Amino acid sequence: QVQVVESGGGSVQAGGSLRLSCAASGYTYKRDCMGWFRQAPGKEREGVAAIDSDGSTSYADSVKGRFIISKDNAKNMVYLQMNSLKPEDTAMYYCAARLFIYCSGPSLERQVYNVWGQGTQVTVSS
Repeated sequence: QVQVVESGGGSVQAGGSLRLSCAASGYTYKRDCMGWFRQAPGKEREGVAAIDSDGSTSYADSVKGRFIISKDNAKNMVYLQMNSLKPEDTAMYYCAARLFIYCSGPSLERQVYNVWGQGTQVTVSS
């Protein structure tokens, strides 16, 4: 069964850090693209960071310089290191994968991805 599972969410004060992890399993496709999205209450789900199979990355302007996406191909893991967190970063964070379909590069567009996790909550207090 193909799936991605997030972990690492929690509560932190503004200025703090968290690292989210995404474990991908059930496939051996090596040209995958992975992304992190977030959705705050009453808002649309938005792309935060993405990485392709060559390691190229893309970030939303709101997180550039604060968040870092990385992947460990050997472990089928993707990470999102979040630093200098702000209250506006509070949201449910989702890991997504584009599998078995050609991926032209790291994308922050929701429609690119065909496998989604259940999400992990991040809460940043002021």
